[in-house]
Amino acid sequence: MSDFKSSVFDRSLTPFERLTALMAVLRSPEGCSWDRRQDHRSLLPCLIEETYEVVEAIEAGDLPALREELGDLLCQVVFHAQLAREAGSFDINDSINSIVDKLVRRHPHIFEHKKDLTPRQVRDQWEKIKVDSGEKKSVLSGIPRSMPALTMAFRIGQKAGGAGFDWRQPADVMDKLREETDEISHALQADDHQALTEEIGDLLFAVSSLARKLEIDPEQALRQALNKFRDRFEKLERRVHESNRGFDDFTLEQLEEIWQTIK
Repeated sequence: MSDFKSSVFDRSLTPFERLTALMAVLRSPEGCSWDRRQDHRSLLPCLIEETYEVVEAIEAGDLPALREELGDLLCQVVFHAQLAREAGSFDINDSINSIVDKLVRRHPHIFEHKKDLTPRQVRDQWEKIKVDSGEKKSVLSGIPRSMPALTMAFRIGQKAGGAGFDWRQPADVMDKLREETDEISHALQADDHQALTEEIGDLLFAVSSLARKLEIDPEQALRQALNKFRDRFEKLERRVHESNRGFDDFTLEQLEEIWQTIK
């Protein structure tokens, strides 16, 4: 085995050093044909999949799975850094130094003048620093357009709120929700599909704002609701199948009665 490959098994190296060495081996002429064929774009599905698997492990409270999934996600990060290193753009140490420097700048209440801030004040300070430093041209810069829409709504509300453009309290958002549902009713009466699309979008944005004011992650709340619905619907399906009948053999009222007993 070459010295190049043996570094992967060198226990005197840190685990992170062994991982970066492994990625260099896999990408080398002595490495794997699949790994050599990848580029930043082709790896995107893997990066997204591993991220969701981390989310799933966290939501399940499964720490052994989280340990494994964080390793898988880190592998993707190191893979992208290795590609950049080969292109002469940057390496993983540049990325690490960049985030360390950024976090120091974003925490002046820790590293400059010690000050006790609430989590909300820290978040608002974070957004203000990004704009004042010129790092971001707009408060809303940096929100990926590929982000799931509900999460994007939450983050846009957070950033706008950090600039002082926000409802004062949850009750104010409830008024907005009632306003949006009234507008949906009017659009329904007018049979205006375009208006309905816009008003439903406004309603969903308002719901995300209410969740934010209540310090609830709307994406997680919706995911929990969907998991609950899926579990109950699968039980409903079993009840229907156990009756040796199909869904079409039940009225909506009968299905609702079974649903209530499942709840």
